[in-house]
Amino acid sequence: MACQILFWVSVTLLGYTFLGYQLLIGLVAALRRRMEQPTAAAPERAAVLIVAHDEEVRIRARIENLLASPVPLEVAVCSDGSTDATAAQARAAGARVFEFPERRGKAACLSDAIPALEAGIVVLADSRQQFTPETIPRLIRHFSDPAIGAVSGILRIGEAGTSTGAGVNLYWNMETAVRQSESDFDSCVGCTGAVYAIRRSLFRPVPADTILDDVVIPMSIALAGHRVVYDKEAEAFDPQPLDPRAEARRKARTLAGNFQMLIRHPAWLLPWKNRLAFQLVSHKYLRLAGPVLLVCALASCACLAGIPMYRAFLGLQLLLYCLAAAGLALPSLRMLLFSVPAGFVFLNVMTLRGLFRFFFGPRTGAWEKAPSHEPG
Repeated sequence: MACQILFWVSVTLLGYTFLGYQLLIGLVAALRRRMEQPTAAAPERAAVLIVAHDEEVRIRARIENLLASPVPLEVAVCSDGSTDATAAQARAAGARVFEFPERRGKAACLSDAIPALEAGIVVLADSRQQFTPETIPRLIRHFSDPAIGAVSGILRIGEAGTSTGAGVNLYWNMETAVRQSESDFDSCVGCTGAVYAIRRSLFRPVPADTILDDVVIPMSIALAGHRVVYDKEAEAFDPQPLDPRAEARRKARTLAGNFQMLIRHPAWLLPWKNRLAFQLVSHKYLRLAGPVLLVCALASCACLAGIPMYRAFLGLQLLLYCLAAAGLALPSLRMLLFSVPAGFVFLNVMTLRGLFRFFFGPRTGAWEKAPSHEPG
């Protein structure tokens, strides 16, 4: 009896975490869609801030891309302990430069630079991606509604070239759908780090070792009573396709950041202190239990293998793991039959890697720079 309960609890939570929440939040968003209330006042001045480390090769082109926006902007670059000509190239391109001699990480740079900017709206961007001319206007137009404190755009990634990458791409498409529904209902849980904007007056410095500044900063804005919304037309384009090796590094870091948030901000779990507590648990934290739930589902079925129904469930799980193994081992198998299980297993393995990184990895907010042929 205990094994049966364990099995059904495990599969129910897995189903809710990876599919049920998406359906639920989509339904409630359709029933209770929050509308923006723009005013006649024009949006405040905007600045774009990039934190860069050793980006002399592409920082100038990135600044030129930003300045091609039809709205007047101040572009600022934080040179985070760069050992090359990043700062000089940024100045030559017309950017305001905050030059830090030691590498401390993105969170520390944001905490120092954002309060020093003059513009009322700050757009946060990375050095690798490119914006369309309409990206920044799409972001800042939302701030004519005084209830909105942050706006997330969308990151468009190149077509994956492997089975695992195709599976992760599918996961990313599901993630964007969840963010849109959360935004329509109330607020997103976090933003896309490569393209989002905040009201400077609402920014509060974050600890220097913060891993997920693009979740912690928007959450603090939401906790102050403002909305965090999502605009799928505010696009950032990554020119390089999703690569499982680079995605493994990025995903492990992201999941380590989720563990860090869970430990560092326990009050965020309390609905009477955080109106987004249900969304936070459903969207972020339940996924951290994924590997444990998968093991419980498999182990409980193995214990119940003498019962035909559970023996069939055991066989189905083993089949899915075999398909995942084939997708992971043979990158050219990009059919959904292989790529979906491969991407699912990959993401849950990265959860374990993220847990290991949280406990045993470097205690710094600095990111590992990806080689130029891989997305970071």
